[in-house]
Amino acid sequence: MSDGIYLDEFLPHSPAKVWRALTDSGLMARWLMPNDFKLEVGHRFTFQGVPMPAAGFGGTGHCEVLAFEPEKMLRLAWRAAPDDPSTLDSTLTFTLEPEGTGTRLFLAHDGFDSGDVYQAAARRIMGGGWAGIPGRISEVAAELPVQ
Repeated sequence: MSDGIYLDEFLPHSPAKVWRALTDSGLMARWLMPNDFKLEVGHRFTFQGVPMPAAGFGGTGHCEVLAFEPEKMLRLAWRAAPDDPSTLDSTLTFTLEPEGTGTRLFLAHDGFDSGDVYQAAARRIMGGGWAGIPGRISEVAAELPVQ
């Protein structure tokens, strides 16, 4: 059975600023984790985080850029490392919609198997973590110059 995480939050920044915060590797490191992200479909990259044995996470997240539409959508594969006990192979999608003077940010992290003990723990942990991410993205976007 698949279980996901879904967020919908208004950010008081233009889609251009939110997009830059989402897709610039250095800015992404400020709201998420250190990474070697590049905005190229097919680019495989890693995040460096804190190991969480209960979720089967050894500290390195393995991702791939699956698709993007500038200032509209970024879709990533979010996978467990080959040597992690978890078999997580999920999809993370950020969708941006202009709204007034800001941006409506939707986050969807799909593909957790609630019947798998590691994935259920990962979903629980990430659910709490993702809840604070829109605010952190907003903080980073607030510091960017007007475009």
